[in-house]
Amino acid sequence: MAQTTAARFVGQRLPRKEDKRLLTGRGSYVADVSLPGMVELAFVRSQVARGKIRGIDIEAARAYPGVRAVLSAKDLDSLGAKCQILHGGMAPAPHVDLLARDNVRYVGEPIVMVIADSRYIAEDAAGLVFVDCTMEDPVITIDDARDGPPVHPDFPTNVADRNAPPENPALEAAFASAAHVVEATIRHQRQAHVPMETRGVVAARQGVDELLVHLACQSPHLSAHLLANTFNLPQANIRVIAKDVGGAFGLKVQPWREELCAVAAALLLNRPVKWIEDRMENLTSAGQAREQEIHCRLALDANARLLAADYDYACNIGAFPQGVDTNFLVEMFLPGPYHLPLYRCRNVNYYSNTVGQAAYRGPWAMESLARETMMELAARQIGITPEELRRRNLITAADQPFSMVTGAVIDRVTPRECFEAILEKVDMATFRVEQAEARKAGRYLGIGFSVYIEPTTMGFGVLSSEFAHIRVDPTGAIIANMGTHSQGHGTATTMAQVIADELGVEYDRVTVHEDDSSRGAFGAGAGGSRQAVAGGGAAIKASALLAAKIKTIAGHMLNANPEMISMQGGRITVEGEPEVSTTLERIAATAYADPDRLPPGMEPGLEAQYRFRSPMFVFSNAAHACICEVDGETGITRVLRWIAAEDCGVMINPSIVEGQIAGGVVQAIGGVLSEEISYDAMGNPTAVTFKDYVIPSAHDVPQIEYIHLVTPSTSDGGFKGVGEGGAIVGPPALVNAVADALAPFGGRCYDLPLTPSRLLAIIDGGEG
Repeated sequence: MAQTTAARFVGQRLPRKEDKRLLTGRGSYVADVSLPGMVELAFVRSQVARGKIRGIDIEAARAYPGVRAVLSAKDLDSLGAKCQILHGGMAPAPHVDLLARDNVRYVGEPIVMVIADSRYIAEDAAGLVFVDCTMEDPVITIDDARDGPPVHPDFPTNVADRNAPPENPALEAAFASAAHVVEATIRHQRQAHVPMETRGVVAARQGVDELLVHLACQSPHLSAHLLANTFNLPQANIRVIAKDVGGAFGLKVQPWREELCAVAAALLLNRPVKWIEDRMENLTSAGQAREQEIHCRLALDANARLLAADYDYACNIGAFPQGVDTNFLVEMFLPGPYHLPLYRCRNVNYYSNTVGQAAYRGPWAMESLARETMMELAARQIGITPEELRRRNLITAADQPFSMVTGAVIDRVTPRECFEAILEKVDMATFRVEQAEARKAGRYLGIGFSVYIEPTTMGFGVLSSEFAHIRVDPTGAIIANMGTHSQGHGTATTMAQVIADELGVEYDRVTVHEDDSSRGAFGAGAGGSRQAVAGGGAAIKASALLAAKIKTIAGHMLNANPEMISMQGGRITVEGEPEVSTTLERIAATAYADPDRLPPGMEPGLEAQYRFRSPMFVFSNAAHACICEVDGETGITRVLRWIAAEDCGVMINPSIVEGQIAGGVVQAIGGVLSEEISYDAMGNPTAVTFKDYVIPSAHDVPQIEYIHLVTPSTSDGGFKGVGEGGAIVGPPALVNAVADALAPFGGRCYDLPLTPSRLLAIIDGGEG
């Protein structure tokens, strides 16, 4: 057990406040919520990817014992509700009904909801609903979407949004004169989020005009805001509670069709309604991500220095994505931490008759996969090592602040230093000897690297600011109401560490609340690795205001200058006069119960709040190395070693930092080697259980080796953020390791996932 009375808590590996509750089975998830009179919900979903609804027969289901209601789209009309597609592009977004009305756009689209006394009854009755639906030829893949009929007939094409920069003669001239031109197409498969806890909601009216919603979400405040807009209700009348959330990864950034349907049913039936997504629903109907392809060209001079890069990026965003834009972060950060004089990126997103896209941990991660795999391909084509190619092109501390060719300015990052740190740990000369000996014995070892910068914080739109309200109650306990929210991030721990430091109190004395939209002011919660920077900044500023008030009161009570007051371990002393002291409890008791003893004009109580304006971007960075072995007979890839060198600024809790990196690395391994949401030609999902959608097990993940570099950011506390890390920088490291292992066969390993069958095709002489 780590000490909880250290002089400084930021930087300490303190035990997480949440863990005892979670590890002893006392967590509180949506599935644990039960309200008096509660009924449960099941959906009747589309069995075809594209078609017209000619009729719905619900009579048998409605007559089934225990069924309380059977609702279709027309039954919800009185609420005037619809999903809100977040929109950052130029083209209009499609209208989304909560339940399909006249047409269906993907297999699994909700058409009817059955509400019954139990989920079992609701499921049985849902099987009695008959939907008469004509089948039409669907649009499934990116290639289908380019030339196929519009998924949404109101739109002329399937292009959801496009960015097509003009021709650049200087860029074309650079390619024409380049000593080396490297070209490849990289394809990333579609993935599911597969959180431990699937989506879930319990909604209930409270009195006449208030609504209580227990929701698995990434921000109770943001969810309450979206629910208010969806149902045209005052936000003050909506209370969203999200206690423990078992993973989100972007899927739960906003309530979507099914959660909104449960809320609608609660409003219409005037009784609590519960819906918990089962795993098959999660794999077939929840938002999906990552179906992308990018055609890449790099131009390099005779000294292997980058001259220009040209990219064509396309993404399949499904029928009803949670957001529509060109994924501008892919375009903005494709150049990465490298010197790149000339650059162009054309982006296009397509609608299709598949499940809509939702954000997934590092939604812009394709930029690192494309860039880092191309760097190693370029090294092999030119005939130098990947290490040397990166050394010739990576920016250094002397180059910073550095303005990328896309206009973003990066500063206080250490990509070169992180890269050198992992090289020192690997010992490349020894590995190459081992690799050569293994090949003689028919074993195929490979090593891959990746280097990246990550734009954390995302300080725009609803993410622009974060809130903290901190008070010392009359007993001396510190209570913080924060706009942060944990899905495993440990923010109740890290924010307590920050506050304890700023107030000079014990870590155990601080309690952080972040699970209830009725507490505190609006906060955007989790997303974009923002919480350390935005939440930490708000905690620091609010704590500073509160500390100033405590010192003023103490100075008044002790007849001392407030600037001479010191606070440590809950004890308040006067510098140079240690015998003159008081306690935080005594200060709090005075502030609340004896206001006449306060300085003249001071407001009673002991609390402070602050809304912190986040920087637009705070840059984190890392370099990863992966060593793997590909079995020449089975095509199975085994990851042998993983080294991560990360610079996330000042670490609040190194154990939590490493946990975030490890989680991302596990997702990287699954995304590269096995996970794939696939469809047949008619749009039927073919990976509907964990037998088909293969996620990594503990046996697939090596012991991760961590190297921490600390370069403080300019934001308060010096924090940078680390949440996306391993999920963005990890995949190209593993792809490059597999490509290095199979270099003797000459195949290109750039169509993910790198399944055994695909790798065996390369080994047997195909392209994979």
